[in-house]
Amino acid sequence: MNAKLLGFFSGFPTHHFPVEIMERLREELTVRDSLVFVSAWPSDYERNDSESTGMHAMFEECNMPFRQYSVIDNRTTADDARRLIQEASCIFLMGGHAVWQFQLICAKGILDEIRKSDAVILGVSAGSGNMAKRALDIWESPVPYDGLGLADITIKAHVTQENQELLQTLARISIEQNLPVCAMEDESAVIVKENEATYAGHILWINNGNVCPMSQKILEQMTGNLSPEQGYE
Repeated sequence: MNAKLLGFFSGFPTHHFPVEIMERLREELTVRDSLVFVSAWPSDYERNDSESTGMHAMFEECNMPFRQYSVIDNRTTADDARRLIQEASCIFLMGGHAVWQFQLICAKGILDEIRKSDAVILGVSAGSGNMAKRALDIWESPVPYDGLGLADITIKAHVTQENQELLQTLARISIEQNLPVCAMEDESAVIVKENEATYAGHILWINNGNVCPMSQKILEQMTGNLSPEQGYE
């Protein structure tokens, strides 16, 4: 991976970064010249402006303000979108409609620019899903599509252990599509730097129909730092 850091987030309904996530971001976001949001509601400009302002306020609250921030949506020309990504200190893939966001990325010609970027790349909800090698939007289709390919980690956000119907759906998809899934509760995160991955919060690992809590051993297996013979916990 070229990115300095990858952050996969489910959601922050309290509009604050949990302490563990905040501390990790503070370690890595030492350069904060330009924060670039990529919309998952490409035509909802009022929403994009409001949510980007609110998200930047979360960084400000943690004493991590950026010199400037901007949003890529349907208002943005392809040339401006490429320039913004190339100059970004941090790229933040926003939540919303995953397929629409990926279509926007392709339409603005920034797919390869994001893949090549050495910025910190963060995604929340739909955005974290699109960071995967095999992305999944179960509301559109149970069949995965080719995502950005930043890491081989497929995310389903906003999952709770109480939602057994959703967990059963994901378990079935994991079998039918041979697709392991990280089912993330809100306030959780998976952080990847180089080939090392860590996690915070409550995450379920769904693989071959089985559902179990995420563990560091599973993450090491996913990122290639644990031999297959050692297996999962």
